[in-house]
Amino acid sequence: MADTALRGIFIFLEKVGLFDILLPFILVFTILFAILEKTKVFGTDDIEGKKYPKKNLNAIASFAIAFLVVASTKLVGIINEVVANTTLLLLLSILFLLLVGSFFKEGDPVYLEGGWKVLFMVIMFIGIILIFLNSLGWLENTWQYFGGTSKGEAIGVVVMIIVVILFIMAIIKEPKKSTAK
Repeated sequence: MADTALRGIFIFLEKVGLFDILLPFILVFTILFAILEKTKVFGTDDIEGKKYPKKNLNAIASFAIAFLVVASTKLVGIINEVVANTTLLLLLSILFLLLVGSFFKEGDPVYLEGGWKVLFMVIMFIGIILIFLNSLGWLENTWQYFGGTSKGEAIGVVVMIIVVILFIMAIIKEPKKSTAK
């Protein structure tokens, strides 16, 4: 690739530590400060009859924890990977919604309703869990464990457990009561 002025700026910012230190620090500080402000863990100050969270304590705690997180290169690596993959998942969901919208007329609102909305939310939740497990390195180890057996015993056990759970759910399921008209 050709080196451009903009690429040079990003290379400089990377060398300075913007992506490995400053941005993770700001992200952790902001999220933690918002959580502490919302939950009021450190109590409140009473000013003119209104209760305000103790911003100074929330800021100091958020600042210290954010510095501790940035001091750990492993945590920063996990944060960078999770944020990047979650952003990719968000982009993919937007592209999916654009594709769904292409099947509707102009002016018709496009909403995922009912079961589709729940299914889409479950898929996104599973995607976030898989991204997090992958960033910790657990997903690859689990995949190797289940796929590494020569006869596939582990996969068979998982399938059998799922079948047994579905069978038990089918047996204990109460029939729907019909209303007499």
